[in-house]
Amino acid sequence: MPTVSMTVNGKAVSGEVEARTLLVEFLRGNLGLTGTHVGCDTSQCGACVIHLNGTAVKSCTTLALQAEGADVTTIEGVASNGDLHPMQEAFRENHGLQCGFCTPGMIMAGIDMVNRHGGSLDEATIRAELEGNLCRCTGYHNIVKSIAAAAKTMS
Repeated sequence: MPTVSMTVNGKAVSGEVEARTLLVEFLRGNLGLTGTHVGCDTSQCGACVIHLNGTAVKSCTTLALQAEGADVTTIEGVASNGDLHPMQEAFRENHGLQCGFCTPGMIMAGIDMVNRHGGSLDEATIRAELEGNLCRCTGYHNIVKSIAAAAKTMS
């Protein structure tokens, strides 16, 4: 079996994987990083969003071997020194979650959104950017509110 090496949440990791192993499986099964969720296995729900070399990707459609040498950030890696990331804090303050299943993917997508667009995110932009992330609990109102609030503090 091939070996894959990458940096995950600032730590160098490696492991043997089958060529068909998905990145989400490597993160969850090999590394025990279960904050990245598998919700659909078809790339439709966004629960598996992580950052690969600084860009949000769905880890359920990325092979682990495609991340060879890459820098991967999961939901477990966004907090710093015990302090929530501003996006995590905004979700907490604005009640941007209910059951929490979609929340890691929403937060990772939100961080990517702010990194690309800066603090000038309007509701229409946020809603358009979230089209690849499904939430079955809410009408997205508080999720949109959370991302907008975080955008102001992250800029």
